[in-house]
This record gives sequence, structure tokens and C-alpha cells, in this order.
Amino acid sequence: MYTASKAALATLVLGLVATAAVRAQGVNGSITATATVQSPITVTGAQNLAFGNVFPGVAKTIAYSDATNGGRFDVTGQGSAAVTYSFTLPTNLTSSGNNLPIGSWTGYLNTANSTAGGSAITPSATPAGATLSAGGALYVFVGATVTPPSNLPAGSYTGTVTLTVSY
Repeated sequence: MYTASKAALATLVLGLVATAAVRAQGVNGSITATATVQSPITVTGAQNLAFGNVFPGVAKTIAYSDATNGGRFDVTGQGSAAVTYSFTLPTNLTSSGNNLPIGSWTGYLNTANSTAGGSAITPSATPAGATLSAGGALYVFVGATVTPPSNLPAGSYTGTVTLTVSY
């Protein structure tokens, strides 16, 4: 019986060792990490907003649809991607410390280089949304009004209009 007990004990020990070995083996799973890199956004000032000659005391408006003088930005990026846009708009054009007020901003968004078939907007610093064309294009047109005071000195007045676009 003593031999039988040793054999039973050896079997029990082998069974426990085998169970411990099975428990020591981990069960694994895996996933794949993925990312799709989008085309970077570019914003180009394609055409300046040009008021030309203005006269003291006489307001002048340039419409966003003015093909010669209206301002235009060209935006490119990932096709059909949603974007947000906002403007930084000057309140004055300046020349040697003198101010020419600019305001009454108007604008237009289109996925084609046209002021027809898109959407009218009011340019502002508040972010708004748009969608790039399937080819990744967006055109933003701007117009405004300058209101020269009657005592405004002669000179060349400038200001910067900035369009910020992001995914």
C-alpha cells in the first residue's frame, strides 16, 4: 500500500504541476491600430479686396461678386471633408496713423470658383462650418464697404483680412 500511496501522490503532484503549467499559459488577443492621414489644408489669398479710388465723405461698396475687385480665398484639402472657418477682419484701413473705417462685410462660399450656386455668408470671427468639394476645394469670396470721413487725409490705406480654416 505504501507503494500505491507513493504512486497516487506522484500522480497527484504531476496533475497539479500540469494544471499550474496550463494556468501559466496566457490567452492573448490583438487589435490593429489604424489612422488615415488627411491632406493638409491650404488657404491662399487669391484676389485682394480692392476699393480703388475713394473720396472723403463718400462711401464705397465692393460686392463679393465683383470679379475684378472682390476679395477671394482659395481653400484646398481632403475631398468632401467638413471644415470650420472664421475671419479676422479689420475695422479700419490705415495710413500713417489715419483710419478709414471698413465694415458691412459680405461673403459667399462655393465649392466651384463662382459666385453662383453656393451660399451667402456674413464674414465674422465666429467659427462656421462648410464642406470641401469631392476634389477638396472651397472658394470664399468677400466684399465690404469703406466709409471715408469728410476730413480723411489723402493716402494709400491698407488692412489685412485673414481667413482661418481647420478640419
